[in-house]
Amino acid sequence: MAERMRVLYAIVTGASGAETVGELVALAQADGWEVCVVPSPNGTRFIDTEALAAQTGYPVRSTFKEPGTEDLLPPPDAVVVAPLTTNTLAKWAAGIGDTLPLALLVETTGAGLPVVAVPHARAAQLKFPAVVTALSNLAEWGVRFVHISEGDAVPWMTALKALDQ
Repeated sequence: MAERMRVLYAIVTGASGAETVGELVALAQADGWEVCVVPSPNGTRFIDTEALAAQTGYPVRSTFKEPGTEDLLPPPDAVVVAPLTTNTLAKWAAGIGDTLPLALLVETTGAGLPVVAVPHARAAQLKFPAVVTALSNLAEWGVRFVHISEGDAVPWMTALKALDQ
């Protein structure tokens, strides 16, 4: 019996850099991962869902599945969430799963799966006390962060490599 490939969920939120998530897909696939892209509702505005579905072989899902239906995505072995807005960051740390990506982040973090996050926000937003606390709590709970400066491109390879640390 063939071994199941590792599954990576690429979660993207509504920030610049999300449109380049296909780069992560290609890098991860070359590294032996199956990849599923799960954008936040605002993240869908930044990406080409049809092209990503063709690239991954899986539908791009941004909403919860219908009750009683099978999940079209395999369960994840790891997650990269990038770009990560402070809105999603703060809700995630508070355990709020009101969107599919947030529910998946809460669940995978709670399960202890490898999660790498690349916050993408203005420096002042990252200094807001609730966001500072959220970053600290998530790091304490095992989330690995790749920090970038305002305006930098998402470092997809660095994020992917951080899964193995």
